[in-house]
Amino acid sequence: MGTVSFFILGFACSSLAQTPDVSSKDEIESRIDRVISGLLPEGDAPKRFGPKAVLKDRMAHYHTPGVSIAVINRGRIEWARGFGVKEWGKSDPVSEQTIFQAGSISKPVFAMAVMRLVQDGKLDLDEDVNRYLKSWKVPANGLWQPRVTLRQLLSHTAGLTVHGFPGYARTETIPSVVDVLNGRPPANTKRVFVDILPGSRFRYSGGGTTVAQQLVVDVLGRPFPKIMQELVMAPLGMKSSTYEQPLPDDWADAAATGHPSRNRQVEGGWHVYPEMAAAGLWTTPSDLARVGLEVQRALKGESDRVLDSDKAVAMLTPGIDEKIGIGFFLFGKGKTVRFGHSGADEGFVATMTFSKEGGIGAVVMLNSYDGIPLLSEIERAIAREYDWPGYFPDEAPEKPETPASETLDRYVGSYVTKSKLVFTIARGGDGLLLKFSNQPPLELAAESETRFSTTAINAQVTFEKNKEGKVTGLLLEQDGTPTAAERGP
Repeated sequence: MGTVSFFILGFACSSLAQTPDVSSKDEIESRIDRVISGLLPEGDAPKRFGPKAVLKDRMAHYHTPGVSIAVINRGRIEWARGFGVKEWGKSDPVSEQTIFQAGSISKPVFAMAVMRLVQDGKLDLDEDVNRYLKSWKVPANGLWQPRVTLRQLLSHTAGLTVHGFPGYARTETIPSVVDVLNGRPPANTKRVFVDILPGSRFRYSGGGTTVAQQLVVDVLGRPFPKIMQELVMAPLGMKSSTYEQPLPDDWADAAATGHPSRNRQVEGGWHVYPEMAAAGLWTTPSDLARVGLEVQRALKGESDRVLDSDKAVAMLTPGIDEKIGIGFFLFGKGKTVRFGHSGADEGFVATMTFSKEGGIGAVVMLNSYDGIPLLSEIERAIAREYDWPGYFPDEAPEKPETPASETLDRYVGSYVTKSKLVFTIARGGDGLLLKFSNQPPLELAAESETRFSTTAINAQVTFEKNKEGKVTGLLLEQDGTPTAAERGP
């Protein structure tokens, strides 16, 4: 029971976005109250949630001393607030300005800096990185020298080893980045090298991000934290963020203490990460929200403080794996696509997610590794309160736009299978009808420009086109079984 008082003591240090009148501030306060009293724990079955829960109770349940949250709504930071305390058993409260280790969220922020250098013509995403690297090279495997690119490094498709990094106690000798890449003492991880074909598939690699860190330093010839400050953090006003490792003494008072397990503090408060691009960012939810907002605005051509629209679009364009672009992971489909990342350092966990369209998002940071499930519970409460489109799996999908009438007209006609079955597509009202034999026609609803479905039976129709855009056939899927038919005369 004694631990609950620590949560209450520092439970609400906050900042509200500037609002035009008191009533809007009151409404924001009401929304905050509904979020922190409406957490959604996992239920006893997929797509189900348990009873709504209160934040301070869930913090106690997960042995999490401190939480910090920022919420984006309508294209701005609507509110940011800290809950609990910086360190278990102490009274110093978490505020909006309290800094946390971001873990792997460091990676997409770094990727923005790389894309800025690409935009400025200083780097090429598809050039062999060994042409840029000076202090270290991607090693050959015997007589075979793999060719690795920045695009592959930032999308985890370079085939490089070393998933992540545990960091170093503040009292330990800290290795250089080259020592880390070579797996040479005092480094505590193995060497980084290629062991699967670059560009052939996704495999997460913090080692690859560290190669990119060394590349940027070799090209620009300046300390990595200063590069990040110049390219990203200063332009975005991220005044509570730094990649400096170890954390400078004048930042320490603002830092939360990490807790790797139940009520146990990290020795010295936190670990040191020379792998700064992969895991070294200290920041706040508000500053990370500024990152998300900038990408959202750049996508619409409304800002170019870091990236122009083309480079922002490139970051959110999937490559060989549809779940990741350049630096950011991608979630959802169509107009409900979200981009984001999660992170974990020793005793810290965090998550951030932003909509590609619609100007919404959230960042949650905790100072307890036990709090990993709490991240999702908080994010779900925010998504429910703000009615994020497409977030919940049981939510009805957004109704697609009906294809243009001339597009539908091109699908009209007969389609014949190899066994001489004939399917006929006809116009019906504003849409299409599927006719077969003496069965009543089925209404088809558009899922995309080329894919249609019917609610009467478990069936979907996908129209096929050649390179010139001419309709050549259709694929009828019934209960998961496909039937192909060619366009008739």
